[in-house]
Amino acid sequence: MIYFDYNATAPLRPEVQATMQELLVAPSNPSSVHRFGREAKKHLENARKTIADAISAWPNEVIFCGSGTEANNWALRAIPGRRVLVSAVEHSSVLYGNDTISVDSNGIIDLAALEKILAGGSPALISVMLANNETGVIQPICEVSELCKKHDALLHCDAVQGLGKIPVDFGALGVDMMTLSAHKSGGPVGAAALVVRRDLVLKPLLVGGGQELGRRAGTENIAAIAGFAKAVELIDFEQMRRLRGWLDAMELQMEKAGGTIFGKAAQRLPNATCVAMPSVSNEVQLMDFDLKGFAVSAGSACSSGRIEGSHVLGAMGVAKNLAASAIRVSGGWKTTQEDTISFTNAWKTNCARLAKTVE
Repeated sequence: MIYFDYNATAPLRPEVQATMQELLVAPSNPSSVHRFGREAKKHLENARKTIADAISAWPNEVIFCGSGTEANNWALRAIPGRRVLVSAVEHSSVLYGNDTISVDSNGIIDLAALEKILAGGSPALISVMLANNETGVIQPICEVSELCKKHDALLHCDAVQGLGKIPVDFGALGVDMMTLSAHKSGGPVGAAALVVRRDLVLKPLLVGGGQELGRRAGTENIAAIAGFAKAVELIDFEQMRRLRGWLDAMELQMEKAGGTIFGKAAQRLPNATCVAMPSVSNEVQLMDFDLKGFAVSAGSACSSGRIEGSHVLGAMGVAKNLAASAIRVSGGWKTTQEDTISFTNAWKTNCARLAKTVE
């Protein structure tokens, strides 16, 4: 089976597995004062520093959580009294229940609309993702940050999809909070972080203990956190550069065969392609590709296996029938050029065959 669903979760890297297995043996509670606890504390703080260094943050700005969803929920609820506004293409954990800011046909946030909103109301908390999980489109976070500072707004950035694929610099982006997660780049599920500017005080989402300097209650998952740090150490931007070249070649062939690439005119992640096969539903495509040995997806993997209409493509103004034929192809650390060539050939064959069956 050739795996092309890294934006859902990446295969665990063997080096990460080895690191975690070593730590799963000993009792690891960093709040304990005995030798085992001190060892756990050392692993915890080493991991915090590794991740902080990778994103140009201070170690005490990195607060470990159980998932990106938890970090996003915390960020949007941590500062009462501010209206929350999010881009229309956010992950569901950010989008749910919040007012949205429009995007253009490539999925890029409308900066003029954002400034108009910020200029006309009470202090706000804005959330804009670094890169989209479905299309791979990268947002102009620095420009968003400038607008937020101009209007006394706070800015949260969900950078879950960016980490490991493009350089992520907490300070240079100018954000107040940033969400990271381990499992999109070869780390384990169950380890994530909310990075918080040092002078920003947050209301805890989870209470009941003094862990994470009193900011997030609950015994830290040392093995998973150490695995998170190991995955960060193994980030390979050269592999991402090669992967972008392979996907560009794949996209060219898809377009020649009648496919539509979404977000193509925008800057995108190096590992992702969102493509529509004319007149063939994504559900049919997913099943057919699975039978042929390719694991791809129809977008976000956070809907309990349901295939639903993409709110991302909808916000971009894509017609419903075209959006319903879109799939996401996302590679990563194990992907080879041969994998992309094999999938390109399978996609072209399916496009010619399946399109005939729906005529």
